[in-house]
Amino acid sequence: MSHDRHPPGGWHHEPAAVVLRAPLADPPFADGPERPGARPPYPHLVDLADAHPDEIFRHGSGGNRRIALTFDDGPDGTWTPQIQRVLRQYGVPATFFCVGQMVQAYPSVVRALVRGGHVIGNHTWDHPHLPRLDARRIRQELTRTENAIDRAAGVRPRLFRPPYGQMDETVIQQAMDLDDRIILWNVDSLCWSGLTSRQIAANVLGHATPGAIVLMHSAGGTTRAPTVRALPRIIEGLKAAGYTFVTVPDLLGIPAYK
Repeated sequence: MSHDRHPPGGWHHEPAAVVLRAPLADPPFADGPERPGARPPYPHLVDLADAHPDEIFRHGSGGNRRIALTFDDGPDGTWTPQIQRVLRQYGVPATFFCVGQMVQAYPSVVRALVRGGHVIGNHTWDHPHLPRLDARRIRQELTRTENAIDRAAGVRPRLFRPPYGQMDETVIQQAMDLDDRIILWNVDSLCWSGLTSRQIAANVLGHATPGAIVLMHSAGGTTRAPTVRALPRIIEGLKAAGYTFVTVPDLLGIPAYK
């Protein structure tokens, strides 16, 4: 089935116009942004989540048709504010998993997200492949980012998402020692893979289920313009299907911060 097709029922009206701006120069990620081949096999993630049901979450319960939008790899000064404006227009809360060096570079964007009712999570300091690091370096990646978020916005995240979804027992143990909860996803927009805005929207709408955690990106890579353009279509399509938007901690019934 073509990704360009409208979902069943279509959208109520054309999505709101989005103004796109040129990106700014950002710090490089240690192992690059999302890309093909960087992720572990999906069954491996399922096995780890099943082995640690109180620590690792891929989705929430399906009650009341609730769904959580999440955005990785920000903040930045270009795409993250544009995504926030779309979310504000529609009254949608979201969860942003932030890279520490980006938080350090754009603290005002983090503060704006918190003031806007969004939740901030930890996405490591510089986006490395965590299983390649020893326990000390893994903990440093987490605590350094937590401290940067605290300095920027006065909150200490309890939610952690490993870059590329890559983790092993050492990563899990370090997160547990810090009283973090590992948040994965069960709907991937694939916005990082070069899809058009219509394809991104169709991908989310075609796979959404009650209790889903949706993976998107608010920074990283060369552009997030298709993601910004897709977001109104996604929100309108899910609302038309009867979904209510919540943050990840609201979906899972766990605290956002320490």
